[in-house]
Amino acid sequence: MRASLPLLILWLGAGCGGGSDRNDASNPPDDAAVDAPPAASNFSFFISSTGNPKGGDFRINATDSDGLAGADEFCRAKAVAAVPAAATKTWVAYLSTSTVNARDRIGAGPWYNRNGVMIATDVDALHTPASNMINKATGLDENGNSVPGRGETPNQHDIVTGSTAQGMASGNTCNNWTSSDATAAKAMVGHFDRMGISSNIDPMSWVEAHTSNGCSAAAFVPTGGRGSIYCFAIDLAF
Repeated sequence: MRASLPLLILWLGAGCGGGSDRNDASNPPDDAAVDAPPAASNFSFFISSTGNPKGGDFRINATDSDGLAGADEFCRAKAVAAVPAAATKTWVAYLSTSTVNARDRIGAGPWYNRNGVMIATDVDALHTPASNMINKATGLDENGNSVPGRGETPNQHDIVTGSTAQGMASGNTCNNWTSSDATAAKAMVGHFDRMGISSNIDPMSWVEAHTSNGCSAAAFVPTGGRGSIYCFAIDLAF
């Protein structure tokens, strides 16, 4: 019996009690789960993962003359929920009103998506089709996820801007982002994936493609959208 004790001990360790140390699919090691990579410190651009529940009405208070402050807060809240360190940055919505041009609100650039990919070096490059890098691959939301585009179900490539292809006021701004009317007011939208039919000289504009059916949250859906907006950070690094 004494001669068999070492074998018994080995059997107990490798067979009877060793099952918890197996590195297989049914019992992965504690460190098998890998956290998603953190946002790059230059994270300064995203497409909102949802639209505003009130559609084109971004006002914080009913007495607000326009919805820009509310839209900026919408962007900030989205950014901070996804990346808490983003709270140190100033986030603004890429939206124009009758008196404000979207291109004048977003800082000087450059801007980078959640993965640290540069989408444009400066304001002029951002509004030059051959120079900016906003497209299906790089137009990510605040969580680093791709946005459904043309050819996917549902297609959600319409992004609300209220702007012309050069980032100027278009006249279709949901009454300066104070309206959620289903039909009377409209919003200009762009196609972030640079696909589809456009109403201007740039057939692949991320800013100006066509108008929405209306300004309610539901009115943004039929033409291929969900009411998402572009958000930019004026500050570059955390």
